[in-house]
Amino acid sequence: MRTAIATDSNSGITQEQAAKLGIYVLPMPFMINGEMFYEGVNLTHEEFFKRMEEGADITTSQPSPGEVTDFWDKLLKEYDEILYIPMSGGLSGSCQTAIMLSDDYDGKVQVVNNQRISVTQEQSALDARDLAAKGYEAAQIKEILERVKYESSIYITLTTLKYLKKGGRITPAAAAIGTVLNLKPVLQIQGEKLDAFAKVRGWKQAKKTMLDAMEKDLLHRFGGKKMSLLAAYTCSAEEAKSWKEELEDRFPNYTIDMDPLSLSVACHIGPGALAVACAKEVDL
Repeated sequence: MRTAIATDSNSGITQEQAAKLGIYVLPMPFMINGEMFYEGVNLTHEEFFKRMEEGADITTSQPSPGEVTDFWDKLLKEYDEILYIPMSGGLSGSCQTAIMLSDDYDGKVQVVNNQRISVTQEQSALDARDLAAKGYEAAQIKEILERVKYESSIYITLTTLKYLKKGGRITPAAAAIGTVLNLKPVLQIQGEKLDAFAKVRGWKQAKKTMLDAMEKDLLHRFGGKKMSLLAAYTCSAEEAKSWKEELEDRFPNYTIDMDPLSLSVACHIGPGALAVACAKEVDL
């Protein structure tokens, strides 16, 4: 069977990258000052952060049911079936919506809820593509990806508490105290949701906390398993390059893939953030 591998732009995969990778990406919608934009279509990362720093009112949204089914219907003109990987069901309602919509497709659309977002979601899409190339059908790939759904980890640190405050994820008082004390939160995504992991003094300590946490995960939580090590950022390319070098020094036995954080995550944490992640590699 010809199986299309599809995901959404929460994976961080751009339309240009998707075309090269043989993966299809549904662009996520954003409301900016009341106007609708679509990630990677009429909204670039540069424009997004420019509008954010100008103080624009930015909210994330999920694709309408019609946008999802139109995306699938177009693919089914070329393929026999679709394996669709939306962002984690614990972070958005778009996954549950997609599962509900897939009921009308007589098994031709398999929706994966493997609790991933950003670079770990991208890893799932790449794994799915490789499995499809080896002859696995969509239902089989779904089962494989969901079996390892909790075998991933993300740590993020940010330069400002402004956007967590704006999104209601911390109180204004906590944001004010954190700013005065130079507290840097380290957040984690372990499966279904974004949680606080630690609060530390200063940027250097925040990066060390992330490196220590990732080393502990690789040695103990995922010890003995073949893991991909991933990095992401909303900072400048120069800062991202420096972060990658730090990761390479700490984890010399890993090849580190690095990409900008998807805008759905960036919307809540703002510019200047760094992240490190790992995900179990699927056995091919």
